[in-house]
Amino acid sequence: MELPLSNINLEKLPHHIAIIMDGNGRWAKLQGKPRVFGHKSGVTAVREVTEAAAEIGIKYLTLYAFSTENWSRPSIEVNALMSLLVETVRKELDTLKKNNIRLFAIGDLSQLPDKTRKALLEGIEKTKYNTRMTLVLALNYSARFEILNAAKKMAETINKDGKRVDEIGTEEFSSYLTTNGIPDPELLIRTSGEQRISNFLLWQIAYSELYFTPVLWPDFKKEHFYSAIIDYQNRERRFGMTSEQILKTS
Repeated sequence: MELPLSNINLEKLPHHIAIIMDGNGRWAKLQGKPRVFGHKSGVTAVREVTEAAAEIGIKYLTLYAFSTENWSRPSIEVNALMSLLVETVRKELDTLKKNNIRLFAIGDLSQLPDKTRKALLEGIEKTKYNTRMTLVLALNYSARFEILNAAKKMAETINKDGKRVDEIGTEEFSSYLTTNGIPDPELLIRTSGEQRISNFLLWQIAYSELYFTPVLWPDFKKEHFYSAIIDYQNRERRFGMTSEQILKTS
């Protein structure tokens, strides 16, 4: 499978692509290896997709790295994942700086192990002025928690400023989310054949195109990424309108 860049319309790129990286454990099992081996191998896919996104001009790439539900996995796997995150951030920091890529994170970072949080915040600080692309890592992330937390913050603001509830619109509510300042993803990719959202960016993907592929994450290459974008570009995005209305406004 080889898809050249010429197949992609660089004038119609999504500004933001989000990916649920799934299948590391199953991939490792197929190799007769422990699940941790799959997570380590998945780092290569992260690097390749990040480089591919930056090369073609994607402005935001969000990767679902660790959900709040993942804490229920065996402790040996969770500990290995946290150590791998520290190692990866530190190892890839020079590459991010060289490629002018900004690192950002969403989720409840306060609950991460100290070493992990420190490495992550260091990476965010050292790349904060980079402008080519923003790589967002969703860590200890839960969309339901994010929405609930945003509602609580908004309620505090209403109580403090005496604002009327009916004055709050979707745009203002979005400003209380951890993705404030980041456009909603136009394309959501999930690997490994699973077809569900898994508590990821529930508010932000209201109008996202969903793309499911059977490819396990460690096997997900640049060509698969291109294929998802081409599929996205061949879809008609109507936002509740009819095809005829879209033609009139285009």
